[in-house]
Amino acid sequence: MSKLSISLGQMQIKLARVQDNLATAQRLIAEAASQNADIVLLPELWSTGYDLEKAGDYADELGAGMFAQIAAAARRHSIAVFGSLLERRGDQIMNCAAYYDASGSLGAVYRKIHLFRLFDEHKWLGEGEAPATLAFPWGAAGLSICYDLRFPELFRRYAVAQGAKLMLLCAEWPLIRVEHWRTLLIARAIENQCFVVATNSCGETGGTVFGGHSMIVDPWGRVIIEADEDESLLSADIDLAEVDRVRRQIPVFEDRRPDAYLVS
Repeated sequence: MSKLSISLGQMQIKLARVQDNLATAQRLIAEAASQNADIVLLPELWSTGYDLEKAGDYADELGAGMFAQIAAAARRHSIAVFGSLLERRGDQIMNCAAYYDASGSLGAVYRKIHLFRLFDEHKWLGEGEAPATLAFPWGAAGLSICYDLRFPELFRRYAVAQGAKLMLLCAEWPLIRVEHWRTLLIARAIENQCFVVATNSCGETGGTVFGGHSMIVDPWGRVIIEADEDESLLSADIDLAEVDRVRRQIPVFEDRRPDAYLVS
């Protein structure tokens, strides 16, 4: 199977109002399932927003709390779900993006590698240690969170080392820098000749206005679907076979010269 139907669950996160946010997420998941989507993406830290001073109060161990709630919703509606939550991992709190498949089973976990200093993530959260990919029958998908988008090395690794044809990204990206968001999503798709699927939050949360503009970009850099700045659910079908066609037409990976420009 190379074709996927993907939904973007763009939501306005209510700071620290976990149950309200859970109700919104469950509604978006149910709506995506009713549209026969295979996967629905939720934003970064969708259950709490950036109430990081109280991160320890919200964080759950993987498989418990909010993670269990989302696994149950995935299973109930027979749809895969991807989005990030606060995870308690030993004595650290992590910004953790978990992928649950349509049976509610945990398929992959990615912990945010690049912490965003402007939101004080480095003061409250532990750094992720490694990239993470999700295995599909048609190939791999690379997983990422928000600020990671500014680090092309991560996406290049996914594309070159893991052969990723799809990048999944969840975010809380501010409106003031929304043109960076749009440009970087398109750039990551073009330079890696892959689909980029990204869900952002929207509206005001904790004094910051988030930018929306969740989107799916194809391997040519064409925007297949894009939200505006309001809460919404958008869906589109993609064909991963397009990645192979583009990579054959312009063999960028074969023409790379890492020996000439390798940086550490």
